[in-house]
Amino acid sequence: MNIDFIHWNINPEIINIMGFSLRYYGVLFAGGIMLCVYILKWVFRNENISLDKLETLTLYGVVGIFVGARLGHCLFYDPSYYFSHPLEMILPIQVTESGEYKFTGYQGLASHGGAAGLILALILYSRKTGESILNTVDLIAVVAPLGSCFIRLGNLMNSEIIGFPTDVPWAFVFEREDSLPRHPAQLYEALAYLLIFFFILYLYKTNRPNLRNGFFFGLCIALIFIARFFIEFLKERQVAFEEQMPLDMGQLLSIPFVLVGAGFVIYGLVRTRRERRQIELRE
Repeated sequence: MNIDFIHWNINPEIINIMGFSLRYYGVLFAGGIMLCVYILKWVFRNENISLDKLETLTLYGVVGIFVGARLGHCLFYDPSYYFSHPLEMILPIQVTESGEYKFTGYQGLASHGGAAGLILALILYSRKTGESILNTVDLIAVVAPLGSCFIRLGNLMNSEIIGFPTDVPWAFVFEREDSLPRHPAQLYEALAYLLIFFFILYLYKTNRPNLRNGFFFGLCIALIFIARFFIEFLKERQVAFEEQMPLDMGQLLSIPFVLVGAGFVIYGLVRTRRERRQIELRE
């Protein structure tokens, strides 16, 4: 049977002016954050929280995600290289063999590092504004899967994080990599995160009074990293040392996030039920 696979050869660059490159990844990364902030405006109004605090939250969140994702990639996946080239960890450049500096953009962002960076940023935001940390992470969790969806679409436009060879009808031939039909693993993750976003948004809109105290935060990170764990089985290894590992680095890093997420789900349900019971007793 002759299958006409999807041939994918998108140029990651939208435009390049005097060495400055505008890439689809950056546009999708920024666009995802803007859409998340737009939805959070509605969430903040629904929670009767000042929109001034949303501006502070946006600043802390963006910095936390980016710094965490960048450092996560450098330290988890290729520490020996980046310890030898520390400037490339913080600047979007690469040192060529001739010693010249080449603008490359930030090639390498780890979702686990981004999640850790965001959590730290939210703790700092909570201390600055006096907002409950559990309530803050719950609100961010409503939109976080949508932002993750946009990031994976950016990976698709870069033809990176590709899947194993396959003959399924929807396989992509990533022509910038090779001529083999492969699982579009980036698209699988993007669709999974989009479904998680709609599921969490539905729960927030229909059952917010009963789902508090970290429940949405726990559900968000548990579902995201469960999806990540299983989709990793369809992905090519990102770095050479993973070839000898039964589980790759992405899967190993996902396990503690899933466990922490499950713990927050249980804690949120138990604490909220206890609080509602105390209110009923007072009445």
